[in-house]
Amino acid sequence: MRSIVRGLLPLVVCVVLATLAHAAERKQILGIFYEGCENVCEGFKAGIKESGFAADVTIVDLAQDKSRIPAAIAQARAMPADLVVTYGTNGTLGVIGTLDDVSNPAHLSEIPVVFVKVADPFGTRIAKGFEGSGRSNVTGTFNRVPEATNIEIVRQYDPTFDKLGLLYNSNERNSVITAEELKKIAPTMGIKLVALEIDPGNDGVPNVARIADRMAELRKQGVRWLYVGSSSFLNLNGELFTKTAVENGIAVVSPYEPLVREHQALLSIAARMEDVGRLAAEQALKILRNGATPGDLPIVRATDFAYVVNMDVAKKLGRYPPFAFLQVAEAVKN
Repeated sequence: MRSIVRGLLPLVVCVVLATLAHAAERKQILGIFYEGCENVCEGFKAGIKESGFAADVTIVDLAQDKSRIPAAIAQARAMPADLVVTYGTNGTLGVIGTLDDVSNPAHLSEIPVVFVKVADPFGTRIAKGFEGSGRSNVTGTFNRVPEATNIEIVRQYDPTFDKLGLLYNSNERNSVITAEELKKIAPTMGIKLVALEIDPGNDGVPNVARIADRMAELRKQGVRWLYVGSSSFLNLNGELFTKTAVENGIAVVSPYEPLVREHQALLSIAARMEDVGRLAAEQALKILRNGATPGDLPIVRATDFAYVVNMDVAKKLGRYPPFAFLQVAEAVKN
């Protein structure tokens, strides 16, 4: 019996060592998401899983609270993470800062980072340009529809369209950038812009009660079309936001498709968020599986945009899309 046990010991040791070696080979990815594991996050996880690459994805939810970012950075270093995915402008700026923060120990510069769902990575100086981020450990994706395109699509839907409303959150850099860009573009396209800050003077999360106040103000100013822009706050409060808009006779145009499918936005013009997550997964795999240096990779762009129209909301507002528009858009009901 002892000889049998002695004979089995080398086999047991080999199995244990092989198991440990396999575990060590698995890469650790930390996803730092600004508003929970939504469609982008699910698309990213699916892209990694379906690739067959050995990696574990751990998700940190900042819950729109930037004060949680230092703890997330500490977690990435303690794991240690082989790669970090950051979501949104605020989350990404908090984790890696701008191009001027490369040597700042408060930000990640030693771990590869893939950013996703950043409205303007160049205007915020998160990245240098589409050809590369300008820093060795960072790459990302770009999914934003040009603001001029949004205006043209609304005009195709409603030829009488000449005034656009916008609610923005000054506590979200991406939301401010959208407002600044539209202030420049709208007049050149014959569109009057009515841009209102959601909760002036509040440097934290806006008070949701202000949404109704701002919507009533937009109605008084004759706004019939309202653009969400880029705002995690409005996206998170999508049900209240879109319902209040419809009650004021205002059609919401959104870059967030779920606001049309699940709530009461009328029209979305956007890349599929699951597809955006998969783009980020492709970037991550180039780094972890193929050995690419993040800074050598271009910022990859989403190229397919979908139009979705909520026909129930169109009925409530008495604003049905023209037949030609429905030839290229997906009509949904909820």
